[in-house]
Amino acid sequence: MKRAIVIGGASGIGLATVDALTAGGVEVVVADVDAERAEKVAAERLGTVRALRLDVTDEDSVVAAFDAVGEFDTVVNCAGLSDPGALTELELNAWRHTVDVCLTGTFLVIKHAGRRIADGGSITCIASLNGRQPGAGMGSYCASKAGVLMLVEVAALELAERGIRVNAVSPGLVSTPLTEGIGFVPGLTEEYIENTPLGRSGEPAEIADTIVFLASDKARWITGAAFDVNGGAHLKRYPDVLGKARAMLEQA
Repeated sequence: MKRAIVIGGASGIGLATVDALTAGGVEVVVADVDAERAEKVAAERLGTVRALRLDVTDEDSVVAAFDAVGEFDTVVNCAGLSDPGALTELELNAWRHTVDVCLTGTFLVIKHAGRRIADGGSITCIASLNGRQPGAGMGSYCASKAGVLMLVEVAALELAERGIRVNAVSPGLVSTPLTEGIGFVPGLTEEYIENTPLGRSGEPAEIADTIVFLASDKARWITGAAFDVNGGAHLKRYPDVLGKARAMLEQA
């Protein structure tokens, strides 16, 4: 039986990935900075799932988690967050927080997964539409996710000699705890949808389907690739997040 580690697996896309992998008979370790929530997820899925705490910003935590798992052949990194703000106003700590989780965290996961994962294994990282499409007020997140895309390509080159495949999935607007705040900004969700050719937001399970494919033998000749799973949103423009947020504050 294959064994997968899903980082950020206690909610959103990570949780959907846990369910999709277990449905396919994979033994899954739910790794999350929220240990209590990870334990709850594992308890509700007896037999194929166990939990542990992993903070991608803490190298010791990453090392300890991978060591605790033992042998594994699949890693999915869904850990992420965003601290929005105009570049001229963004606090340095907010910038660092986003970069630490989204980019440096991805580096640490690849570094230590790459040392321990079985030859022929698969590492999949969650990037974003913002890795290729800029958004005002999204500077730290856009820069981090663009970095993730390049990091994935470098890792694919370096780990290929062991047959380890490294790929990225770039979601657009997906209904997760990370995107809940969008709904509180008047008109923002609507602008996202207007700029998505397929005319709706995505569901976590739709991203998980692509992740499961990339982890499977059906993707055995795919590495260093980034898959846009965003309803075609990369073909249009990014919503005016900053403008709409400022308008809301002015009306408050």
